[in-house]
Amino acid sequence: MSRPLRIMLSVVLSLAFLLVNAPAQATALVTVLRYDAGRAAEFSATIDQAAQVWNANVVNVRLVRGTPAHFVVYADNGWPRALPTSLGRGTIWMGRQAVNQGYYPLRIATHEIGHILGLPDRRTGLCSDLMSGSSAPVSCRNATPSAAERAAVDRNFAGGTPQVEFGRLYEER
Repeated sequence: MSRPLRIMLSVVLSLAFLLVNAPAQATALVTVLRYDAGRAAEFSATIDQAAQVWNANVVNVRLVRGTPAHFVVYADNGWPRALPTSLGRGTIWMGRQAVNQGYYPLRIATHEIGHILGLPDRRTGLCSDLMSGSSAPVSCRNATPSAAERAAVDRNFAGGTPQVEFGRLYEER
């Protein structure tokens, strides 16, 4: 076998070895979504915390504060709600009415971001289900997505079909 052919074969085999043995995460693309919490008033830091909750629990998407934003968060006096317009895009309103009734702001923020990440409401009434929203008791302080919710978000950002209806307002009443 000629020297150039041996070198070529060596390079091809080395690349094949690297591709077969490389971890799957190294080849996965992470979607970075920017959010604008500048109009979230007293909830601005809570939105940052909720973004960190998602960042700590999913691998296919990262939330960072910045503009131009994929989604914007406002504070108002109504009920919390989200309007996802496409996967990773939309508007969130952090409604003071739910907070005034005793609902946990971090859970609200993490839940509303869940809609932007493609998750629908699941009115299970269970505190362990983040997307159960206000059907869980007012005393619920869980702001962490369940294993099923984490997996659904990762699937959404790996090319899966989100179960949320885009263009639909999700209100927490």
